[in-house]
Amino acid sequence: MVTKRRYAAALALGLAPTACGRETPLPAPAASSSPAAASPAAAVPRPAGPERVVLAFGDSLYAGYGLARGQSLPDAVEAGLRGQGINATLVNAGVSGDTSAAGRQRLGFVLDNMTRPPDLVLLGLGGNDVLRQLPPAETRANMAAMLDELRRRKLPVVLTGMRAPPNLGPDYVRAFDAIWPELGRRYGATVYPFILDRVIGDPALMQADRVHPNAVGVRRIAARVTPLVAARLGDGAR
Repeated sequence: MVTKRRYAAALALGLAPTACGRETPLPAPAASSSPAAASPAAAVPRPAGPERVVLAFGDSLYAGYGLARGQSLPDAVEAGLRGQGINATLVNAGVSGDTSAAGRQRLGFVLDNMTRPPDLVLLGLGGNDVLRQLPPAETRANMAAMLDELRRRKLPVVLTGMRAPPNLGPDYVRAFDAIWPELGRRYGATVYPFILDRVIGDPALMQADRVHPNAVGVRRIAARVTPLVAARLGDGAR
């Protein structure tokens, strides 16, 4: 069994993303008045126009694990969209430690309890699956079930993908890494293949655990994800 310490070391080499397990979380850093720590969303006023609601449904990489309030990925994407003149509100439904199975169990409840259906779902799960070395077939089935539910509700999707470290073996890596591009094609979802691409492994962009991005790293990710969300909102105007 690959330990979390060894897995984090593999991540630090830029090999794969994951979210934290259900363990004692790192303390969130204290809020600061510096630009790097300021809430991205607070810095961008809400533009005019119809409100576009995006449900950000994922694990700790969405929840903002280890970050001050307002520094999560959904906050940064919301700020980026508003900066483009899109009156966007991102609903952060990230839960640290969630596997794809846990996400599958709660997705319907979250959607049913929103004040209105979202215009788009930003979906990112699977990191905790690979951390636990769950069979890729299980992860694929859970992700497909969530995409089936979103298709049934006629909700467009942007998927943020995951990768497995090579020390889990070529067969596992091949099967796991193929999940997101294949499901993207099958369900017509927009796919960002690797959520921590060009962030993991850079100490300036990562928290001390080497698994989760810091506020600067989150903004780097958001800069690449936001255009995909904006384009998909434009394609599927409700």
